[in-house]
Amino acid sequence: MVRLTALVLALAASAFMLAASASAASHPKLVGVVGKNNAYMITLSSKGKIAKTLKAGTYTFVIHDDSAIHNYELDGPHGKSWTFTSVAFVGTKTRTLKLTKGTYKAYCAPHESVMFQHFTVR
Repeated sequence: MVRLTALVLALAASAFMLAASASAASHPKLVGVVGKNNAYMITLSSKGKIAKTLKAGTYTFVIHDDSAIHNYELDGPHGKSWTFTSVAFVGTKTRTLKLTKGTYKAYCAPHESVMFQHFTVR
């Protein structure tokens, strides 16, 4: 009886962990790209289209920084800001963020005057 109870508890814990893991993995994905082929270009897209308007909620950001002369940052409402990559970094970073209503700006800090993208969260 003790073994059966322990088995049931272990199965319940495993089911809970799988459900929590699946929930975290199910957030919509936003893909950011900066500096592909060292170009002075930065983008953030959702389902293959440039992000212009998004619903408030939790998103998984997948940022591809393809150049050691650029970085990827995001400013949001109420003074919030996130730095995804540094200037020297080349590679991919993933981060999950909760976006609230407001205006956001993705940009490359060293080249912000020409490398930026605005989007709105409603």
